[in-house]
Amino acid sequence: MTGEDDHELAASLAAHAGQLLLDIRVQGGAEGDRQSNELLLRLLAQERPEDAVLSEESTDDPARLQNRRVWIVDPLDGTREYGEPPREDWAVHVALTVDGQPAAGAVGLPAIGLVLHTGEPPDLPVRPSGPIRLAVSRTRPSACADSLVARLGADLVPMGSAGAKAMAVVRGAVDVYAHSGGQYEWDSCAPVAVAAAAGLHVSRLDGSPLRYNNPDPYLPDLLICRPELSDAVLGALRAVGPEAAR
Repeated sequence: MTGEDDHELAASLAAHAGQLLLDIRVQGGAEGDRQSNELLLRLLAQERPEDAVLSEESTDDPARLQNRRVWIVDPLDGTREYGEPPREDWAVHVALTVDGQPAAGAVGLPAIGLVLHTGEPPDLPVRPSGPIRLAVSRTRPSACADSLVARLGADLVPMGSAGAKAMAVVRGAVDVYAHSGGQYEWDSCAPVAVAAAAGLHVSRLDGSPLRYNNPDPYLPDLLICRPELSDAVLGALRAVGPEAAR
C-alpha cells in the first residue's frame, strides 16, 4: 500500500478488510468485527501513523479531537446480515476526515466483490420512471420513511446495513436513503464521502451539513438522495417537522 494517496488507501483498506471478512465468515459476526477492526487499525498505523482513528470497534481516544486528519471506520457494517450468509447487504466503511469534513472514503460491498470510492467516483445512473424508491431497514423502518411514503408516494425497498442502503442510491437501485432514529459517525462517514463524490445530495434530515470528528460521535439522522429529488424530499421532511427525525 505504501505510496497510495488517501483515496487509493481507503479503497485498498476496504478491499483488504472485505476479503478477510469473506474468508472468516463462517466464524460469525462478532469475530468478523474483531478481526476486521484489528486489520484496519494495523494497516492505518503502518500507512498513516500521524493520523487519528475513530472506529466503532475500539475505545474512543479523545486525542483525535486535536488532530486535523481522522480516519473514521466501521470494520463491519451490518453484523446481522454478515451472520446470515448468503446475504449480500453488509459493508466495510473507511473514510478520512480533514477538519471535520469527509476528504476521502470507500465503501466495500465484499459479498458482491465491489468497492466504491472517492478516487474514482461512480457515474450516477439515469433514474427510471415511476415512484420514488426509498431504501429502508428490513426490520425497523424509521419514522421519516412513513412521512416520505405519505407525502411523496414513495415505494419502500427493504435492505440491510447503512452502507448497503447508501450505496444502493449511488448504484441507482434506489433514489433516496433517509434515516432517523439514531446512527453514529462511522455509520455514515464513508457512505457520505462516496455519495457526495458521485454527485448525490448529502445532509442531515433538516438540510443542514454533516460534520464529523465531534466530541460525541452520535450523529442521529442522514439524508442521501439524487440531487434532482432533494428539494422535494427535504420539503416533505420539513412539513412534518421534528417527528420525521424520531
